[in-house]
Amino acid sequence: MDLFFNLAMIALLILVSSFFSISEIALAGARKIKLKLILEGGDKRAEKIMRLQEHSADFFATSQIGLNAVAILGGSVGEGALRPYFADFIGHFYQGVWLDNIAFFTSFVVVTLLFILYADLIPKRIAMINPEKIALMVIEPVLMVIKIIKPLVWVINGLANLTFRLFKINTTREDNITFDDVSAIVDAGAEAGVVLQQEQHFIENVFELEERTVPSSMTVREDVVFFTLDESEENIRQKIADYPYSKFLVCNTNVDQVIGYVDTKDILVRLLNNQSFVQLNESVIRNVLIIPDTLTLSELLDKFRASKEKFAVVINEYAWVVGIITLSDIMMTVMGDWVAPTDEDQQIIRRDESSWLIDGSTPIDDVKHALDVADFADWDHYETLAGFIMYRLRKIPRPADFVMHENFKFEVVDIDHFKIDQVLVTRLSGGDEVDRDWV
Repeated sequence: MDLFFNLAMIALLILVSSFFSISEIALAGARKIKLKLILEGGDKRAEKIMRLQEHSADFFATSQIGLNAVAILGGSVGEGALRPYFADFIGHFYQGVWLDNIAFFTSFVVVTLLFILYADLIPKRIAMINPEKIALMVIEPVLMVIKIIKPLVWVINGLANLTFRLFKINTTREDNITFDDVSAIVDAGAEAGVVLQQEQHFIENVFELEERTVPSSMTVREDVVFFTLDESEENIRQKIADYPYSKFLVCNTNVDQVIGYVDTKDILVRLLNNQSFVQLNESVIRNVLIIPDTLTLSELLDKFRASKEKFAVVINEYAWVVGIITLSDIMMTVMGDWVAPTDEDQQIIRRDESSWLIDGSTPIDDVKHALDVADFADWDHYETLAGFIMYRLRKIPRPADFVMHENFKFEVVDIDHFKIDQVLVTRLSGGDEVDRDWV
């Protein structure tokens, strides 16, 4: 009967210890996002869990009191209960002076293994499988235990807080969700098959709108097609026919003297109504949104929403026009590779497994995605691949000049009036990264 009682006591202590172990992992590992979804589903226990996570000091103090008290009691009960039986069993084979020590050591190892396996390891692994579900099951009894031993918890927390202040340790928990957190969740969802590959691509690109500036997605100055006030009707018709644009800038004599823009739909309506289209005037010219080139794409979206416009002129600090951008350009940035351009419009052409032919005006973010490059140093000093090469070379490049970066060779192959037109990018073999510039 004594053996049965002692074994029952050990089993009870293991159960109590396993309760504290499984509660500790489940309540600490329960994810706030899932808890909020459970709370929205009507389960009020989720709110108690989130409140306990915000003020976790009482819970952890209670958990440690329970775990340590049970461990000490279990060792004492287990060693005293099992040692005589081990001594009797071992005595059939050995009757030396070390018999009592061997029996003590054996009982200690057995009890320790039982507690490690069934009171610690297995409960914690179970809690890690589904922490939210386990947390919902244990939250009520945990709160009850905290209330019962509140005075002792208060004393222990006071000593812990004194230690934290003494060593100037910040105990405030940061619960802010960053882009890296969301990206990790999206990646995990993609690996699990919950998020489709294109959905993952779109989500990551949407977050990049906060970092990418307007010049990374605009049509550059050299490619802007515009009308002048004295433009002939024949030239206007020809430009509309030659370029697949729905909006054209209207300038006084040059591109820096912006007056507004015209929508080809307005011109088409006049032609369909048999009205003569003689010159550009107030009836067809619309006010254009002017923005600085320092805006991010996210900020530009806000301006488009506020102004009800979908077309903007980008200027620099000297009030020179550096390009134009539309709402469609931003959407193209979000869609990325899933919008297949025509061959003649492609800025990045993959030649084989280890080389690419890239237009010098390609935004550096697009180059990063295409080459799977982690980052470009000092990226805030340039917007395009041409800017990166010029920044690294510290001069106006010539054909055959190149720079090395992250085991890639960026070689200038074509220059057009000092402008880098084409760059040949080659992945080097052998894995030896050379990070210096060659002139």
